[in-house]
Amino acid sequence: MPSGQQYLAAIGQFAPLVVLIILFYFLMIRPQRKRDKAEREMRNSIEVGDEISTIGGFIGRVVNVKDDVLIIESSNDRTKLKIYRWAIRGKEAPATETVEAPKEADKSEK
Repeated sequence: MPSGQQYLAAIGQFAPLVVLIILFYFLMIRPQRKRDKAEREMRNSIEVGDEISTIGGFIGRVVNVKDDVLIIESSNDRTKLKIYRWAIRGKEAPATETVEAPKEADKSEK
């Protein structure tokens, strides 16, 4: 029959492996799941009128949403592209119509 010391020795051999698995979970797997969940929520919240960028580098405004397919207008000449929802990289901040000149430029002109 094995003694109590042998059990402790066997547990002592596996303890570092268990600690590594736990560390791996908290440092790698859990943060990736959080990023995936946030990305999925962002993609599911896309609505008509939102400005988005795709993983291919296109930037445009959403004009139609059907299940997993979106239609975006990509430029001023209203070029329309059909893309899948998974191809969305992120929502873009709406472009401002006017750009204010820096105040330093006004002072240097006088």
